[in-house]
Amino acid sequence: MKTFFTPIAFLTGILAYSQTNNDTIKSKEKEIEAVTLTYKKPTVESKADRTVFNVSNSSILAGNTTWDILRMTPLLSVDSNDLLKAEGESVTVYINDRKSVFTGKELKDYLQTIPADNLLKIEVITSPSSRYEATGSVVNIVLKKRDDEGIKGSVTFNNRQNTQNSQYTNLNLNYHRKKFTQTLIGSYSDNTFVQKNAFLNTVYENNILTTGRAVSVYRGKNPSLSSTSEFEINDKNTVGVVLEMYRGKRNNSSEADGIRTIDDVLDYSYDQFQNASQLSRSLGTNVFYKYYDKDKNRILDINLGTNYNDQDDHNNFLRNTVSSIDTSVSEIGLLTDSKNRNYFIKIDYTHQLGKSGGNFEVGGKMDINNNAIANNLSGNLLDGLSTKDVFHYEDHINSLYFNYSKTFFKKLEARVGIRYEYMDYKIRQDIAGTSRNDSYGNFLPNILLKYSFSDQYDLSLTYNKNLWRPWYSEFNPFMQPTSEGFYSRGNIGLDPNPSDRVSMKLGFLKKYFLSARYLYTDQDYWTSYLTEGDKIISQETNFPGKVHKYSVYTSTNQSFLKNKLNVNLSLGWNYIDNSDFNTRNKLNGASNSISYWAGSTNVSYTNLFNKNINLSAWVEVSNQNNGNSYANRTNVFHNLSATKIFPKTQMEISVQLINIFSRPNFDSTSFNQIGSFRNSNKSDWYGVSLSFVKRFGNQKVKENTKTDVEKSDGGEK
Repeated sequence: MKTFFTPIAFLTGILAYSQTNNDTIKSKEKEIEAVTLTYKKPTVESKADRTVFNVSNSSILAGNTTWDILRMTPLLSVDSNDLLKAEGESVTVYINDRKSVFTGKELKDYLQTIPADNLLKIEVITSPSSRYEATGSVVNIVLKKRDDEGIKGSVTFNNRQNTQNSQYTNLNLNYHRKKFTQTLIGSYSDNTFVQKNAFLNTVYENNILTTGRAVSVYRGKNPSLSSTSEFEINDKNTVGVVLEMYRGKRNNSSEADGIRTIDDVLDYSYDQFQNASQLSRSLGTNVFYKYYDKDKNRILDINLGTNYNDQDDHNNFLRNTVSSIDTSVSEIGLLTDSKNRNYFIKIDYTHQLGKSGGNFEVGGKMDINNNAIANNLSGNLLDGLSTKDVFHYEDHINSLYFNYSKTFFKKLEARVGIRYEYMDYKIRQDIAGTSRNDSYGNFLPNILLKYSFSDQYDLSLTYNKNLWRPWYSEFNPFMQPTSEGFYSRGNIGLDPNPSDRVSMKLGFLKKYFLSARYLYTDQDYWTSYLTEGDKIISQETNFPGKVHKYSVYTSTNQSFLKNKLNVNLSLGWNYIDNSDFNTRNKLNGASNSISYWAGSTNVSYTNLFNKNINLSAWVEVSNQNNGNSYANRTNVFHNLSATKIFPKTQMEISVQLINIFSRPNFDSTSFNQIGSFRNSNKSDWYGVSLSFVKRFGNQKVKENTKTDVEKSDGGEK
């Protein structure tokens, strides 16, 4: 805990000193002639169905990408595989209410090309309405909208020193004239990251132990370009086009060594070297039409879009194995060509029924995916491996939804909704001939109730039925080597994961919140391990069994020192009951219950010494325990930054200190039927960052127009 308090105590001391001395000096100069009260949105807003992180005017944006800011957003965390999670569960990411086609590492790479300077706010929607696809929590990234006449924008240069050096640059342009608005964002990054990993794998039968370590160096040069063109036909009708282009050229090298013993007798030792290169190309298009009648509060929103992604991977593994019998040198080459195609049409309509008749929203979406992964193996270490195959995945998802919200007696806000989704999908391999055709439909209800006892006290209750689907590549059964010297493959028999979520939140004095959450599921899919000969293989597997998750959190957002100092603090306790889950899956050695603390704080100070210096700090204590995986240590993440603003030249200089007191280490143990597998992963997310930002034109920001019912009623107030 000393690590947790050190950066906060250091920052708080400076702020208190600066405010005291500055106010004393000013009081001696002259008397106060006038008092100006300026309303400023709190950094973090806690609402019935979501937590809103208002970052548009925060110094935390300087020199960061959107991915960096997501890591510092309350309720969000990133695991050792760069998967974004909310309260320990996977999330779906939207950008301006438009679902992103990326997930996992692809999502990270893409969001690292979007500058944080363009962010207005981030909404973590833990109880989404039926408008959103039924995947659990939703993260909606809301970008700034500038519509002042003329050209405006910014240029950013960033240099970050981690284990090795990385650079990032960005150009953000906006042009508005009369009814036409054009936004253009171009970015280029040249990043190098080093990752260190240690592992201890135990197979219960014959007491087979494999221990080792791996060091990987990732290098990537990633340009991206996005364009948004918008034309207002008249006061009610708007059309536009969004284009997103991304190209990633990456390579990595790794060295791994390990020792395998059977009943404490050496079986063999090995060294493995990997060289890999990857080229990824993505193109996303979205044509939209919006009708908005402000007087009658009617909104029609139509989106038609496509997403294309091609990815070529070249991997070469060289393995030296030494046993009591002989010494061998083996080599495996892996060529992977992935092609993903997505097409969709989405229609949303919102209508207000009179001044007090409530609001209803209806809509639907047709989503088509056509993906293929071609794999080829070569070399002399191919025993038990398929050398060539093409994996195909196709799906059609049709959905309809309905939401209705109304306020009763000026105190009770209610929102009820239901979503129906029908999915038809086909999976096959060309050579192995393995295939699966399946379909299913689900009704997914949700409810939100909020009662305001007064303007100081309110109580809200939400319920959501959710369904999380496997990512298409998790179905691919083609087995391939990994950088640690093991193997991995997908599972064609994976099933979706349903869950029920209930939450209750009490708000009092407008700035204090106490919440309780409960999640229940009776089936999930997690990473498991199995053995075939001398191979240890990881794959996603269905795990039946009941899991109960409980959490209690308290949070507050406070302003001090004439609104210059803003502090948000969240602290919670979590409890997971895995007893039925462990028993049904025979997870020997796994704990039947887990409890742990978690919390985060965001601190910002504006205009230090009245010298246009902004300070900010972020600290998070997290402990990720999910399914059959248990954390062995608690991480303390932190980020300290200082930004100097030069108003006349519209220049900014920012310095960040990233996890300088404690380098992140993701250390966890996974249990399955055959044994336990421990991995310790040292992240490269630490070091020092220096940024220069040059702005030009009018930087005034317009609050984005409310476009759906849950932003005007049923949980927003």
